[in-house]
Amino acid sequence: MNLNSNETMFDSIKIINDNNYMVCYKTPPNIVSDGLWGGTENGRTPMKSFLPIFELQVLIIFVITQICRFFLKPLRLPLFISQMMAGIILHVCLLVEPLGTYTRKLFPYGTHATISTISSIGYILFIFTNGVQMDFSMITRMGKKVWTIAIIGLIVPLSIAFSTLALFHKQLREYIENYDDLYVVLVSHSTISFAVVASLLNELQIINSELGRLALSSALVSDVLCTVVTTIGTPIMMDPYSNSKVLIGKLLALLALLIFVPLVCRPTMFWIIKNTQEGRPVKDGYLYAIVLMVLALGWVSIKIDQQFVLGAFVMGLSVPEGPPLGSALVKKFEFFGNSFFLPIFITISMLKADFSMNHSSILVITTVFVIFATHFIKMISCFVPALFSNMPIRDALTLALILNCKGVVEIGLYYYLYDDQIIDGETYGIMMISIIIIASFVQWSVKVMYDPSRKYVGYQKRNIMSLRPNCELKILGCIHKPNHISSMIGMLNLCCPTTENPIIVEVLHLIELVGRALPLFVSHRFQRQEFGVNKSYSDKVILAFDLYEHDNPRAIVANTYTAISPTNLMYEDVCNLALDKVASIIILPFHQIWSIDGEVEDDDKNIRTLNFRVLEIAPCSVGILVNRASHRIIDSSTRLAMIYLGGQDDNEALCLAKRALMSGINLVVYHLVVEECVLDDCSGELLDDRAMLQDVKHAKNVWYQQIIAKEGSQTAGFLCDVVKKHDFFIVGRRHNINSAQTNGLTTWSEFPELGVIGDFLASPELRSHASILVVQQQLSPKSCTSHLF
Repeated sequence: MNLNSNETMFDSIKIINDNNYMVCYKTPPNIVSDGLWGGTENGRTPMKSFLPIFELQVLIIFVITQICRFFLKPLRLPLFISQMMAGIILHVCLLVEPLGTYTRKLFPYGTHATISTISSIGYILFIFTNGVQMDFSMITRMGKKVWTIAIIGLIVPLSIAFSTLALFHKQLREYIENYDDLYVVLVSHSTISFAVVASLLNELQIINSELGRLALSSALVSDVLCTVVTTIGTPIMMDPYSNSKVLIGKLLALLALLIFVPLVCRPTMFWIIKNTQEGRPVKDGYLYAIVLMVLALGWVSIKIDQQFVLGAFVMGLSVPEGPPLGSALVKKFEFFGNSFFLPIFITISMLKADFSMNHSSILVITTVFVIFATHFIKMISCFVPALFSNMPIRDALTLALILNCKGVVEIGLYYYLYDDQIIDGETYGIMMISIIIIASFVQWSVKVMYDPSRKYVGYQKRNIMSLRPNCELKILGCIHKPNHISSMIGMLNLCCPTTENPIIVEVLHLIELVGRALPLFVSHRFQRQEFGVNKSYSDKVILAFDLYEHDNPRAIVANTYTAISPTNLMYEDVCNLALDKVASIIILPFHQIWSIDGEVEDDDKNIRTLNFRVLEIAPCSVGILVNRASHRIIDSSTRLAMIYLGGQDDNEALCLAKRALMSGINLVVYHLVVEECVLDDCSGELLDDRAMLQDVKHAKNVWYQQIIAKEGSQTAGFLCDVVKKHDFFIVGRRHNINSAQTNGLTTWSEFPELGVIGDFLASPELRSHASILVVQQQLSPKSCTSHLF
């Protein structure tokens, strides 16, 4: 290597022989320069000072990364691949003249260690926040399917690959100088990283699906097992010739570290939570103290021959997940670590790789074959147990692909293997390229193979119309906020639960996922004591419905659940539970909450997005409850009305309204027609519509009235007249159905999820206090779309 002093941070360089140089440099080194036109006499120029050079390097890295991201984003590739491509471009610029001359001045010899050390903080914080987001306690609650997939997917590829290498040991060692690197390649490509799987599932937005949960759980088990094995094996690998006493001493020090963190650091963090007032943020001093402890544990890890990220990972696992501490740490350091330093670390890791053409062809072919064979065997090892667990072939193959993904964790792992001279530059370069290829292939393959919406398409009837007489009604009710509890109970009262017609209600309490990576789904009938996050709020939901069940023995069965998940994926929890419990209807709260005087006091756009998604792919009927009278108890004095135009949604709504008659509530059915006619002779009505109306018209407590509405304006006038005469309206959504009665009203529709009639009744201009239930009947398979918002 020929060194030029202008391309280094040294003052002068004297060549001694081909491999040795005598260099002169200043101590202490220049940190800050004297400016663009200064420092010529004392050497404090910008290109000889560490801080200006570091700032310029960061700027160049981010500019090239953003350019790569601009071109790669249409290909739907992960962000870290753009950061790796930036490293490859910089590496090429160093080798190709005349760019090499200028690039070496921007990345002079002597600054590589500086930028690598500083950017390593990003990787430490990434591993730490990854540990914070892991729910380690879930290991004890994993099912047999998860353990089987994780263990077989880890042991089988390792066993087969190790056996193959041992079988051809003599032949390979004869032709490959760095034969031992193949074992490192084999082990590193057999592992499954929880953080990488979580990142992939988040990017594909399937983290909350059944497949996503199974993949995360399997990755968690496998990651923990790998960490235990590699942690014990690292001291042996780092110094294989040390005596047994030294080795035992290092393992005892490791054990002391693993005992100290849970027994000292974790109780301290619980003390911090206890001393943080409810609703107030954790003090910054506590957060900085935890990060200092992370760095200190990293130093301890190095002293006992472990990777310094081990201390950060163990410390992250010890942090109580969720708010206030876990979420505060993630929010505080996510930008500083994951968005600023981590991209620099990834680019510099790629810059250090050896992409020269001087590689041994046998080494390249053998290494690539080992990587391919390991992943192929791991694919089969994950696919077969999934298939025997009654998973569809397509989903089992998708799961196997997900568990074969590589990402940021492997970049850091390979970097430190190279930095510790466990693998050489050639092997390191091949392994880094393999990350790009594998990550891209998995991302594309999973997107093509897995459609998370198709599993909700219902081929059997799951609606109220299809229920047999005196059959139990299964309802899934969703709760987001305390205001929704009373309105949901009122809705159940409207459905008139009796011992002859009981109601089984599955109450799902939805909480936004903050400060953890693994979504949580808890059945409180079986896991009351295991749930810790947002416990006080969940207890209110549990208590309210337990009392409701107690007050209605044998008429109500209430099962409560809590789902913690990202807001954009909550619909997965709702649809999964509705599918599992064979619900006939899902009741969703409207996204707006009104005060007593009729003013909107809360408008949650996340709830509205959730409602849209559930309406799109729900496996059963859906009702959106617009509650404007939380103070009013629904009983026999409730003035109930049904606006009927015809169609599946209106018939479903009418079936629900009929249940209210059993509690003595008087029902008024307003049938909007274009012209007055006898019901049997109405030319515009379908046979199903006539049968439904005839059945209701002759029922007790029902007043049937035909309303002539030839156009939308007449319908609007009629609704304005009756809106204050009733306490509760039930209407069909009638989405994308055009009729003369609603012609022109869609133009002014503000909330399409409520349909034309429901939207008009919910309009604030009417100044109404009436609640509204908008019903959409179960979509047929043909009408279901696989497109997600």
